[in-house]
Amino acid sequence: MQLKSIELHGFRNYDSLQLAIGSGVNIFIGPNAQGKTNLLEAIHVLALTKSHRTSKDRELIGWNAQTTRIRAELERKYGNMTLELQISSQGKKAKLNGLEQRKLSGFVGSLNVVLFAPEDLDIVKGAPGVRRRFMDMEIGQVHPGYLYDLSQYQKVLQQRNNYLKATDASKASPELMEVWNEQLAAYGVKMMQKRKNFIYHLQQWAEKIHAGITAGTEKLEVAYKPSFGMEDKSEPQDESSLFQQFMIKLTQSREQEFRRGMTLTGPHRDDLAFAINGKDVQSFGSQGQQRTAALSLKLAELELMREEIGEYPILLLDDVLSELDQTRQTQLIETFQSRVQTFITTTGLESVNMSRLRDAAVFHVRGGALMQ
Repeated sequence: MQLKSIELHGFRNYDSLQLAIGSGVNIFIGPNAQGKTNLLEAIHVLALTKSHRTSKDRELIGWNAQTTRIRAELERKYGNMTLELQISSQGKKAKLNGLEQRKLSGFVGSLNVVLFAPEDLDIVKGAPGVRRRFMDMEIGQVHPGYLYDLSQYQKVLQQRNNYLKATDASKASPELMEVWNEQLAAYGVKMMQKRKNFIYHLQQWAEKIHAGITAGTEKLEVAYKPSFGMEDKSEPQDESSLFQQFMIKLTQSREQEFRRGMTLTGPHRDDLAFAINGKDVQSFGSQGQQRTAALSLKLAELELMREEIGEYPILLLDDVLSELDQTRQTQLIETFQSRVQTFITTTGLESVNMSRLRDAAVFHVRGGALMQ
């Protein structure tokens, strides 16, 4: 999978940009706040129709623009495609090969990306919300229907939480609560099954990659930790059984939820656990071990996505090489070299092990303009 070209109109600080892209490694270099990350963000938005940096679409539109438009020529193993996404105050419009898509879910998955940014080092040591977002973004690319279930779940969750905050338990409508519980459980179990399956297969790749980085001295384990019990095995649990468990948990926590004004059970409270040689990395791992685990996870994403879609996705490295020591940086470069089209942002080439890179295209970014 390769991006052949990309156009930006009214995106962040890019009034207009047309860029032909090399098939290998593309490095964007420049001081902070010049637009390097914005360019990678645009590629990510084109892939998922949403940003990894903000939930407010208005922030993607330039100061002097009413709409933003991202257009790209993409080469895939089964043919070339033209992707276009337009964002305005009226919403989003997506086109594939010039044909407008009725649903964004029909557009997501056309372009696949793996993003690795400094904040992704927090996947291991950060808050649970970081790990949930990680699962949502990656699963959504290979299973666009997951994003629909997620959005519907979030809508029901917000309505339910608003009701819990505003209503006394003694005056609550059992019928209304039952409707929300059923909707929450219906969308929630689909999300949980996809998360479990994703983490099971990601673990298999991450364990191999981590063993390679550490010369076989460490074994990495990644486990999905739902907010209520799922049997710890790879096979999907019966959906009706899981639905009933979900409904029971919601009923059992009813009084506590009204006291706290929030929903206490469901995928919005899921987490991941990481262990190295049987010890919890989040609590007892060194910073080096935490970073190696995060790197292994990102490299595993590349392989898992290739396994799912039959070709490597595009790799976006947003100022992350400077965060990695020479050994981890070398491992990362050797993984994508000659196999994965890669976009790298950096403030200076001194932070990049250029001796390991071959035929990289270097672009200088300043004030929303590019020079090669």
